[in-house]
Amino acid sequence: MPLSAFPDQIQILFLGSIFLGTLIISRFSIRLGMPAVLGVLLLGLLLNNQGLNVSFSDIESMHTFAVALLIYQAGLKTELSSIRGFLEYGVLLSIGGVAVSILVLGIGLFIISSLMTYIGWGSFDNGIPIGLSFLTAACLGSTDASASLSVMNHLKRAVPPRVSKLLEFESSVSNLVALIIFTILLGILSNSEHSSTLSNTFVMASGNFFQKLGAGMVIGLIFGYLTKIIENNLIVDREQLLIVGMSICFICFGVSYTLGGSGYVAVYMTGIFMANMDYRSEQFNHIAIQDVLSPFNTMTEISIFLFFGLLVEPLDLVPMIPEGIATALILMLIARPASVITFQSLSPFSIKETALISWSGIRGAVPLALSFELATHLKYIYNLPETAITKMAIQSQGVIVVAIIVNLLVQGLTLPLLTRRLSIPPALKC
Repeated sequence: MPLSAFPDQIQILFLGSIFLGTLIISRFSIRLGMPAVLGVLLLGLLLNNQGLNVSFSDIESMHTFAVALLIYQAGLKTELSSIRGFLEYGVLLSIGGVAVSILVLGIGLFIISSLMTYIGWGSFDNGIPIGLSFLTAACLGSTDASASLSVMNHLKRAVPPRVSKLLEFESSVSNLVALIIFTILLGILSNSEHSSTLSNTFVMASGNFFQKLGAGMVIGLIFGYLTKIIENNLIVDREQLLIVGMSICFICFGVSYTLGGSGYVAVYMTGIFMANMDYRSEQFNHIAIQDVLSPFNTMTEISIFLFFGLLVEPLDLVPMIPEGIATALILMLIARPASVITFQSLSPFSIKETALISWSGIRGAVPLALSFELATHLKYIYNLPETAITKMAIQSQGVIVVAIIVNLLVQGLTLPLLTRRLSIPPALKC
């Protein structure tokens, strides 16, 4: 019986119990040394939409709101002064590292899927198409510093402060970079169906991309400055910061989208502009907005994992286990280390610190949210029957889910052990 058949009071009771359950599961996961969000995802898979009547369109609508808030919060956390001394390396790792990781993972996924199909272990009929391989890799491009640091919290003395700051900075920037690369690939692959030549496809995709990027950056800067004026002149009470923070985020996103820009780029630019400005009062600044938005950010991340688990059919994941495990292994053992080692000559970090950074590339909520975007746009990329598109969407999401579960489980359980074994001496404060 669906939940909607019960009175509103019972529905509220049920939903409240579920979210309280996520708190219990999160606490239990942390005790086991795993990221809290892994337990939430597994809880969603266990409940699996039993009576909740959650539809794909419901989750698709929620993920736009969720990603916008997460990207906005990431911008607010991008304080350039916090990584003074290794800013250049942080930018290279966050931008170039994501590009290298996506390139390596996309090629690796295409090759391993073709081999699995050849020996009869693959789930895709002819292996994962090359375009879908890179889109899947782009979905998995961003890191989640909060997940990495949460499993190392009880070892805080063993984690150098500058490593923590780098991971947080990388996570903040990589969310947007992965999103931009995903959008570029989506544009190229979508336009290839309507263009006769590769050059025309590239021109159409790049023109659309630069329009969205440029408009989003300009609108983001305008709203960032507007927020400073509001905080300096209109806010008289800390409780008003929540209204300002949420309103600016969603208005900025909507205005950018309406004017042909990228809403995600706009909200990130707003956040990063706010994070690096001076304010009249320390009581009303970007850190204060971070504090009031933090519970919503946590709720958003938990909701993405929970509702994704509710929507995905666990039996659909079983055939995708081989490709999912292979994807996670390529990501953890090849793509992530390659993205870090590529810029090692410019790194101010020791070999031990680099090893810890390489193994701290845990994936979080943004990859799951992007997988919905991927599933939605497959019909614009491949000229296939609807049933084939639906099957491909389920398979691609299955690969991403299994890869994230393996990634969270393996790196979540081994990060504390690696941190202890490395015994990195505390560095001077940056």
